[in-house]
Amino acid sequence: MASSTVTSSQPERPPRPNLAFRQLRGSRSPAEFAALVRRAAREIGERVSCDARYVGRVEAGEIRCPNYAYERVFLHMFPGRTLTDLGFAPRSSVRGRAARAALETRGVAEPYDTPGPSAQRDTYDPSDPFDPSDPLDPHGPHGPHGPHDLHDLHDLHDLHDALSTYDPCDPFGPYGAPPHPCDPYEPYEPHAEDHLNHEESDVLRRAFMTGGGATVAAATLGPLGLTTEAAAAAARPTRRPGASEASALEEAVRCIRLLDDRHGADGLYRRASAPLRAAYALLDAGATRQTTTDRLHAGAGELAISVGWLAHDSGRFDDARSHYAEALATARMSGDAALEAHAFCNTAFLARDAGRPREAVRAAQAAQRAAGPLGSPRLLSLLALREAGGWAGLADRTGCARALARAQALFGRGHSDADPEWMSFYGEAELEGLEAQCWSTLGDWRRASRHARRAADLQDPHFTRNIALYTAELADDLAREGRPDEAAQAGLRVLSLLDQVQSSRIHTMLAGTARVLMPHRRASGVSEFLDRHARG
Repeated sequence: MASSTVTSSQPERPPRPNLAFRQLRGSRSPAEFAALVRRAAREIGERVSCDARYVGRVEAGEIRCPNYAYERVFLHMFPGRTLTDLGFAPRSSVRGRAARAALETRGVAEPYDTPGPSAQRDTYDPSDPFDPSDPLDPHGPHGPHGPHDLHDLHDLHDLHDALSTYDPCDPFGPYGAPPHPCDPYEPYEPHAEDHLNHEESDVLRRAFMTGGGATVAAATLGPLGLTTEAAAAAARPTRRPGASEASALEEAVRCIRLLDDRHGADGLYRRASAPLRAAYALLDAGATRQTTTDRLHAGAGELAISVGWLAHDSGRFDDARSHYAEALATARMSGDAALEAHAFCNTAFLARDAGRPREAVRAAQAAQRAAGPLGSPRLLSLLALREAGGWAGLADRTGCARALARAQALFGRGHSDADPEWMSFYGEAELEGLEAQCWSTLGDWRRASRHARRAADLQDPHFTRNIALYTAELADDLAREGRPDEAAQAGLRVLSLLDQVQSSRIHTMLAGTARVLMPHRRASGVSEFLDRHARG
């Protein structure tokens, strides 16, 4: 599963199908078998993000040896068997004895080993209230978002300065740091959060835009920033926030969303947390008018969700969960049903990606309860899709199909004045793309490829990144469906878009597709795709 960080001098061999593992799956579908793997993991206290695609990759021979978490799960499922009996290669042949010996000599912990349950970082339920006795409570003064000192407002100026000269095609990003290397072939690792820390290209999609909007946000919030001496002395504002600060906060959130439509780049997630602290500092300072206070609560909550998405999309799931929980707490304190629905919506999406499909279903259903009185069929449609993704992860084809039908019916009711501003991305293309992901999770590659193709065809040309994303999904589905020539053509279209788009997520998807296509090099177009992909 995880590949060695030591580069081999030998050419990569095409993967050899794992027939032993395929035989063990028997008559079950890949999605059904993945559900059994997740259930077995829970029985022994492990957490793995197994789905139909992962099972397909094992059977295709792409994963020559699983990491230690999956090893424990598989040996629990098939007692008396070894990894070799399950069709995997010896670990030493995959990773290399020299690299392992070097790590052991330095006393470095095994990078691919997953600690047991007692060593896992503690997580929390987004609905849990703040515990003042817990020094690590995410909402407390020592949590990841506190204390909210106003001197953090100075970081808004730093962020704008970095972005004002930012080139989205610069692989070193606005802060001069190249992305960290990782295994591009394994998005399902329990350690994916660590390996994908470099994935700041996706992070930038949710960061402040270059130019006007960011300038307004930084300049308007700027007067509240304190001198170093004043911040050190009291960390309190010179005046209470008003309508201009609320407008600046709302503009900052818009900037983050607008960049999502364009391109990704490197280096902003760590910097994005400072503006979030600044937003909560505005709340701590207190506005003179209730209407302004309500706007500040809504803006801070939406910014928390946006920063959470930065973490989510770059594989930092624990951080994302914390940010989403903060948004949910803000929504409940202020009685903001729209913000609550948004927070639960993203929590459901995160739970699906983190391999917690039942939580995804529950969070999506909670979001629908919050959104019910808001009068937005399109919002309810998106939330039904979030629920469908959870059912797909549970291998519940019937539940997934029902949720998809509900999503389509609600979408058909059209736009409403009550549609939230943050839903501007949700059109027919996104509907098709999310449905494609559901069928892909269920292992129905034919349906998945059909919907992915429609998603790419329907997407507005302005949304270059989404076109690349949907086409990459199409290429992968076609490859797994057994249509290598069409998959290669789709992959070539994605490669032609990567001059305009910087997205590690898309690169990872293409890498997986390339490995599936390696045994089909003689098919039309496949050799060209593999060669262009290898050249980067």
